[in-house]
Amino acid sequence: MTDPQVAADQAVIEVEHLGIEFYRSRRRRLSLREMVLKGRNTSPTETFWALDDITFDVGPGEAVGLVGSNGGGKSTLLKVIAGVLIPDSGQASVNGGVAPLIELTGGFLGELSARENVYLTAGLHGLSKEDVDARFDDIVAFAGPQVKAGLDMPFRHFSSGMQVRLGFSLITTLDEPIILVDEVLAVGDAAFREQCYGRMESLLAQGRTLFLVSHSEKDLQRFCTRGLYLRSGKLVGDGAMDEILKDYRADNAATP
Repeated sequence: MTDPQVAADQAVIEVEHLGIEFYRSRRRRLSLREMVLKGRNTSPTETFWALDDITFDVGPGEAVGLVGSNGGGKSTLLKVIAGVLIPDSGQASVNGGVAPLIELTGGFLGELSARENVYLTAGLHGLSKEDVDARFDDIVAFAGPQVKAGLDMPFRHFSSGMQVRLGFSLITTLDEPIILVDEVLAVGDAAFREQCYGRMESLLAQGRTLFLVSHSEKDLQRFCTRGLYLRSGKLVGDGAMDEILKDYRADNAATP
């Protein structure tokens, strides 16, 4: 069940001194044979802070764009807000349900059919089978005829475009007040992107909160009034979207 509506003066997302620490290289468990021969795991243990002392609030109905170069921490921040990652320092409090589309597959399971994934994911967001039954035709119609034709095949056989179509259609059909979108719309064709843009505008008109990661300045300016600028894991800008994009462009122009 979707969380109760948040009061107009209460932040829906509160991030305080947030930090996420990662290992620079992948670590693995040693097999029994390796432990006998080597005695210990000799994998490098050097770490870095993917997010470092991040603090900001987001109010109900805000449309916020995350700006920054690849590796700056944008996707990591969205995963923390979505509850996928647990902070190593600080905290992120979310006062309301979250509908995340933060990876290409939408979190769907590859071995399940598209139909099964729709019911499973919607159920995890509190919708009953009867609720999903009532919305199912609309979800499939938005996703398009190719998705409809493949509803009962394993999701892993879908093309990347079909995966995005189904993921976006389902996530934006949920009743959650907070929508997280991470670059995935770049995969779809132009006609479907326009269809998605119309859906996003409708959600914003309903008072939903949007968190959008995109390298498209056009998209950020179209949907977002506020921007957050992440650089090397640090929040270096928080202000009007146009001003944040201006700062980002200036930094890129100054970089050799």
